[in-house]
Amino acid sequence: MSIPPPPHPVWGQPSYGPPRPAPVNGVAISALVLGLLCFLPAVGLVLGLIALTQIKRRGERGKGFAVAGTVLSSAGLVLWAVALTTGGASAFWEGFKGAATGEGTAYSLETGQCFDTPDGSLQGVTYDVEEVPCAGAHDGEVFAVFDLPEGPFPGDDPVGETADDRCYALRSGYAMDTWAVPGNVDVYYLTPTRQSWRLGDREVTCLFGGAEEGDVLTGSLRNDETTLDADQLAFLRAAALLDEAVGSEPLTSYVEDDLPGYRKWAGRMADALAGQAAGLREHTWPAAAERPVADLADDLDAARKEWAGAARATDADTFYVHYDTGYELLAPSGSVTARKALGLATTPPSYEDDGEEEGGTEGDPGFEV
Repeated sequence: MSIPPPPHPVWGQPSYGPPRPAPVNGVAISALVLGLLCFLPAVGLVLGLIALTQIKRRGERGKGFAVAGTVLSSAGLVLWAVALTTGGASAFWEGFKGAATGEGTAYSLETGQCFDTPDGSLQGVTYDVEEVPCAGAHDGEVFAVFDLPEGPFPGDDPVGETADDRCYALRSGYAMDTWAVPGNVDVYYLTPTRQSWRLGDREVTCLFGGAEEGDVLTGSLRNDETTLDADQLAFLRAAALLDEAVGSEPLTSYVEDDLPGYRKWAGRMADALAGQAAGLREHTWPAAAERPVADLADDLDAARKEWAGAARATDADTFYVHYDTGYELLAPSGSVTARKALGLATTPPSYEDDGEEEGGTEGDPGFEV
């Protein structure tokens, strides 16, 4: 996140009518305003120097404004330097963020809020936002906010990598039912910049937004303890065990390249399936869901045996035999009846676009059941 300079006033002059006095240079006024505010002293200093050059070339008025802005901004730079060495800048930054809260800035975004940006884009720098009801169309929805650890600025790439890892991990806590997330939704995040880091900014904001330029969201994607009933939560928490295991698949494309790694992964899959089946059997379900959930648990047991066999495979061919059978037993269609009885989404998600990012096979229709 970065703090943009305030917009420059627009000054025009007509091309007709009686002669008028030379206009006051708008850049000079901007330099004076920034100098008085001591808000962006470096910008005020630069604008003051630019204004002096323009005034001399154009014959405009405002030299006094430009000089005053330059002097005040220079003094402001000295004050900022002192603040940076004494910790005063951190207090200023917290005060600034506090003042920004509720004023339509990216710093005021909180978990569960939906918003629009001026140009509808979540790419690049986003500062001005307008909070809007989640029920209608909107550009983004905040699903998590967290702080990075103190210390020197790690660099843009490390900050982005951390935000990427954490935000993708946190999304399932906000949208527990992955089937209820439309396929045109992707994860975005707002991160500190090198400049804002110096002022104490450590906040990362995780967002849901449209996967393609121009895509908008409609309705909240939130489904967690605040929106789901006890039966839905029990079902989704059991399913999350398998989701976590699926996400730990080795990154190598072929089993032959890392058979030991794939065997360990198959073992994690078998353990997750055992835990999921146990979780489904331990819960007391509504009458309409009892039979579908029991049938699903039986399918999970059958799949667990195949994944356990893959974990014991001594060669890639044997692994593939168990893998293929276990994969078929985990077809998402097996949980549709149970989901319908529980009032959950019944359309399986498609992972064709991000299969490789999650460590899966390209075109993998997903394991979550």
